[in-house]
Amino acid sequence: MNLVVDTSTIIAIVTNEESKPKIISLTRNADLLAPSSLIWEIGNAFSAMFKRQRITLEQVRMALGVFHKIPLRLVDVDLEKAMETAKEQDVYAYDAYFIVCAQKYRCKLISLDNGLVAAARRAQVETIEVMS
Repeated sequence: MNLVVDTSTIIAIVTNEESKPKIISLTRNADLLAPSSLIWEIGNAFSAMFKRQRITLEQVRMALGVFHKIPLRLVDVDLEKAMETAKEQDVYAYDAYFIVCAQKYRCKLISLDNGLVAAARRAQVETIEVMS
């Protein structure tokens, strides 16, 4: 079964957040997908953590090592469709990419981001919300 994973889910796994065991349990045996923008979003998340002094460069390197071991397929999404979704759901493009990815592959989306979960549901995408 295909399952779209968002940035919050990946960050939780690679930084060993409290929700990691639950996420691993929910994604076991799934074929994980994400829009190719995930790479840049991960970088942005880590740079934000640097600014807040929540993470060191060495910790990021270790987290990226974990990330590269995740069996994840990065896919392209239609930019025009993503812009339509961003407008219709009043979300940023980054969230729209995940919604459109789930629509394209007719699969669920897993996220720790309540706003993304709500927008995905409004767009008729089934979601798995992770509660730690």
